[in-house]
Amino acid sequence: MKLFLIFMASISAGVASGEHLHSFMLGLSISALAVGSCYWFAFRSTRFPQLAVFLLLCGMLSKLTVTVVGVMWGVSADLMTSPLTFALSYLFFSIALTYLWFSYKDAITARPKWLAAK
Repeated sequence: MKLFLIFMASISAGVASGEHLHSFMLGLSISALAVGSCYWFAFRSTRFPQLAVFLLLCGMLSKLTVTVVGVMWGVSADLMTSPLTFALSYLFFSIALTYLWFSYKDAITARPKWLAAK
């Protein structure tokens, strides 16, 4: 049901921003790359627990870098026709993709036996 709601909100937002489709797609692509790079760094496995905070910091900086470079590229290529449409698209897809990444991570993570019995 949650995936259906995310899908329907995405489709209706795309239809509503029909005049500024380039801004909508730019927000979608930049947020997908930014969230993907953030989770690629943040969910790396390491033998040293001290590196966990460092990997989270690397994830945050990679998301910031991808966003800044993507926005600069979109503005210089005149793809961003509406900053409001871009901002709303980026915000929505960042939240939706974060939810999808966490649900995927939760689905592939093995549960302890004492927790699975409840």
